[in-house]
Amino acid sequence: MGSAGKSGTRPSPAARRGGQARVLRIIGGTWRGRKWRFPDGCDIRPTPDRVRETLFNWLGVRTQGARCLDLFAGSGALGLEALSRGAAHVSFIDSAESAVRELRLRLAEWQAGDASAQRADALAFLAGRAQPFDIVFLDPPFTAGLLAQVAARLTQQDWLKPGALIYVECAAAQPLPAFPAAWRGLKAKRAGEVGYYLYALSGVVPAKAA
Repeated sequence: MGSAGKSGTRPSPAARRGGQARVLRIIGGTWRGRKWRFPDGCDIRPTPDRVRETLFNWLGVRTQGARCLDLFAGSGALGLEALSRGAAHVSFIDSAESAVRELRLRLAEWQAGDASAQRADALAFLAGRAQPFDIVFLDPPFTAGLLAQVAARLTQQDWLKPGALIYVECAAAQPLPAFPAAWRGLKAKRAGEVGYYLYALSGVVPAKAA
């Protein structure tokens, strides 16, 4: 699989979650309760409902008007949830053509406004011209080992606005890599086999997230 999407290869059985749960739903915001079914041909690992609910409670009002990057988009559940809750823009990036095609259809069907879905490798995308974001979602394939490289590029190449929030999801049993010194840990939880974390780029204390 390319390094841009969690939909390109199947994670190990121990790390896999929700592989058969193709029907997804929006938890809150203007699209609350809206459901969509991701095609069987796309091997995705969507973030569970209860994890998404906790994440967006952490983010609070910071989602409203934010520019967001869903770097390993897969089903697009995180970015779509952000749009539902008032994000000004979401860029969806995934390496799987089928995932990007479905996301484009979903954005058009739901009249999502300022959002885009692009097929790209994550590291290649981050090597391009930086477009700073307020919130970044990082949920790569659990076995890909990409978090350290992606975190470094996000920070060193100015993809993060001052005080930006970064969400990280990985296997709970997987040790976290050494993140950039400028990343300050705010929240950490576990849901079954999933570990999830919220960080902030040092410099500005984020409201509603500490």
